[in-house]
Amino acid sequence: MGSLSHARASLAGAFFQQFVGEVGLLGQRDLRILELGSGPGFLAQRILAAATGIHYTMLDFSPAMHDLARQRLGSLMQHVRPVLADFKCAGWSDGLGKFDAVLTNQAVHELRHKRHALSLHQRVRSLLTNHRRYLVCDHYVGADGMTNEALYMTVDEQQRCLEAAGFNVTILLKMRGLVLHRGIAS
Repeated sequence: MGSLSHARASLAGAFFQQFVGEVGLLGQRDLRILELGSGPGFLAQRILAAATGIHYTMLDFSPAMHDLARQRLGSLMQHVRPVLADFKCAGWSDGLGKFDAVLTNQAVHELRHKRHALSLHQRVRSLLTNHRRYLVCDHYVGADGMTNEALYMTVDEQQRCLEAAGFNVTILLKMRGLVLHRGIAS
């Protein structure tokens, strides 16, 4: 593995470890978890391998991503409900139910403009059972981050947006252009 590939794997590993630890802090069986923009199942694989008794919903707009996730997860798919939906579209959350945690890893910027983030976060808040976690990892605008200020928010903008949606917010990890926020539904 080249040094760049190793650095990316190390970065992803640090963030995945934080996600797994936060799910573990919920401390119960039969957790209902929703992942937005689940892609090929990298995060789901880490979460499902680390904990038992999880009912995991993977929401993605791409059938190809769900196919890749099925291949990656293998027998872990028995704990997964794949949902084909686009969180950029109205009604994406209809019929999903309530969740103990909602996770998203590098997907919020897929809204294609940061002005849409508040409505996404508000919708997520309505899906959470009381005092449960919303874990949001995404790129940020800044010295060591991205430059597109219409697409990406600063770390402070991300935090204020989550607070405006009804979350008590803590930064869990900030590293090489990515930040992971924990929002506790208030």
